[in-house]
Amino acid sequence: MSTEDKRREFDDIVARLTTDYPTLTRQPWPRWPRPVLIAVLAVAGVVWGLLSVAMVAWGLRGFALTCAVVTVAAFAAVLDARKR
Repeated sequence: MSTEDKRREFDDIVARLTTDYPTLTRQPWPRWPRPVLIAVLAVAGVVWGLLSVAMVAWGLRGFALTCAVVTVAAFAAVLDARKR
């Protein structure tokens, strides 16, 4: 059986399942425009690097700061996902 046949069979199975169980279907994740995504990822990388340095330099206070920033970022991501 070729890869294309397996893919077609898989797509058929998924189509039948989503027809039988409509709750399995979900809306596609809305994407940010590419320039915005690149900017956000670049800023996040720099911030993560600075937080890593803070954890080493400041010890427990740096760790607490990192936990606070990660918690705020996760909360913002959840709000953004719910908004869309």
